[in-house]
Amino acid sequence: MQSGKLKKMKVALVYDRVNKWGGAERVLLALHEMFPDAPLYTSVYDEAKAPWAKVFPKVYTSFMQKIPFAKSNHEFLAPLMPIAFETLDFNGYDLVISVTSEAAKGIITKPDTKHICYCLTPTRYLWSHYDLYFKNKFLRFISRPFVEYLRVWDKVASQRPDQIIAISTEVKNRIRKYYGLDSEIVFPPVEIKNLKLIKNCKLEIKNYFLVVSRLVPYKRVDLAIKAFNKLKLPLIIVGSGSQEYRLRSKSKSNIKFVGFVSGEELAKYYRGAKALIMPQEEDFGIAAVEAQSFGVPVIAYKKGGVKDTVINGKTGIIFDSQTPEGLIGAIQKFDKWCPDKEELITGAKRFSKERFQKSFIRACSGGGWRHSPLASFKK
Repeated sequence: MQSGKLKKMKVALVYDRVNKWGGAERVLLALHEMFPDAPLYTSVYDEAKAPWAKVFPKVYTSFMQKIPFAKSNHEFLAPLMPIAFETLDFNGYDLVISVTSEAAKGIITKPDTKHICYCLTPTRYLWSHYDLYFKNKFLRFISRPFVEYLRVWDKVASQRPDQIIAISTEVKNRIRKYYGLDSEIVFPPVEIKNLKLIKNCKLEIKNYFLVVSRLVPYKRVDLAIKAFNKLKLPLIIVGSGSQEYRLRSKSKSNIKFVGFVSGEELAKYYRGAKALIMPQEEDFGIAAVEAQSFGVPVIAYKKGGVKDTVINGKTGIIFDSQTPEGLIGAIQKFDKWCPDKEELITGAKRFSKERFQKSFIRACSGGGWRHSPLASFKK
């Protein structure tokens, strides 16, 4: 997989925080396959919540690791994130790859170290989703000095990488809007294994709809619950998060929460689903591709990463209004539609892990450097 100059390179990976599992974490594992000797740097590391990170030869943390409760309450320590990453030491590395939706892009490297940023999105709570995170007027008022400071720092930090790669068209547009920078798009990897093991799977509920998401505000799972409370159709929600108790309390008996599940269990839920529901504006939305890889169509809100992953009328149904009524209308339209499962499965192959790795190297090798650090990479 690697040859020549690349084998001799010293590479490091950087990520905002290692305390959960999701799409970004899959990116890191794909990069680990490409650079198996690269250590992982981060602000905080929770081994119990992130067992996937044990594959890395070493995980280095910032001073925040020693702060009580920082591993699970990092959102209250946002003003410390710039310092946490600026104080990490990357002396001696030839290449550093940051995977980030917040502060990891702000690392400081020496002139002879190349820094590639794989941008998941410009910091969400500062820019694209500020109004959602700061709905409360009092919270918005008292946080204003910190937000202004972090916005200034975030713009400065965005200028530090030698090259920025975006995960979707939506994120590319946000990078241009908020940072004034151009970027190349490399879609993140999607991989589902052991399909034969779940071929004959039987589930208690048939023809249910499915939500696969972290249960946090911007994912808008509340919108799906309101819609399905009215429709009284079966809905299974896979995932956990800070809003789980609140969402459960608002759900009727036709809605079932199953929490965090293993990869094999998730595959079973995909195979039994009538459609995947995505009421949120995603940066990319790996779940949409995962669903299609099982021949399951997607019902999604029109904004965000679905512009790259869902074709309206072919691989899913897109709705314009991010309201329960908008989603209900899309479900009613879906009931009259017959998707082509083979077309869904074929389309999902555009986002394979192998294609991600090849595209990542191609994008980096064309980064405009006199001697690209990845020029000798062979796939």
